[in-house]
Amino acid sequence: MSAPQSSTDSTASPDTAVTAEATSGAVLPTDGGETLLPDADEASADAVVEPVDVVSEDAPARDAAEAGDDEDDEDDDEGADDLLVREGDVAGDYLERLLDILDVDGDIDLDVEGDRASVAVVGGQLTTLIGPEGATLEALQELTRLAVAQSTGTRSRLMLDVGGFRAQRRADLTALAGDAASRVAESGAPERLAAMNPFERKVVHDVIAAAAGVRSESEGEEPNRRVVVLPEK
Repeated sequence: MSAPQSSTDSTASPDTAVTAEATSGAVLPTDGGETLLPDADEASADAVVEPVDVVSEDAPARDAAEAGDDEDDEDDDEGADDLLVREGDVAGDYLERLLDILDVDGDIDLDVEGDRASVAVVGGQLTTLIGPEGATLEALQELTRLAVAQSTGTRSRLMLDVGGFRAQRRADLTALAGDAASRVAESGAPERLAAMNPFERKVVHDVIAAAAGVRSESEGEEPNRRVVVLPEK
């Protein structure tokens, strides 16, 4: 499902300073005079591969739960789909107002992917909405989730992408995980990847699960939680 919505015709300067800390009432919508300020997710560093000798016994199921893969019966699925469509609509309206306030030009595409709503801001000069290593994007996603939760009364797991950043990150992680799986399967030596957020770890776990001769686990606590690739038992 795609329902593009256009924001303001003005184009923001690439020098516009929009960061994860830009959450003041001057640029963000408020509710009854009170600025909405959720805690932003920590942005992870680009994944790198490091050898590791000792790994935890923690299973990737924890990351699957964090990323969210619940299964429902047909009746529940129908109701869930309606809720996801509503989440997308609320998120689209919220982001359109936010883009107007920030004077940033962009279109909003709405979709439903699996069991979560998906919203993408595309076009225009959007680098300032992404931030260093996606830090601003993570903050905007949390703000959007909060706005959706306040409207629907239900905690949202909506995914937000800006300028294709998250889609590119998924592709990069898929390639990285595939390379790590090949090395571990050949050498038998485990490898530990750099710290990632739940979305990124889920991408890696999915790739490893489909590879022969290897398995994956997670170790550490947020925001330093990471995936470890090991030879199959």
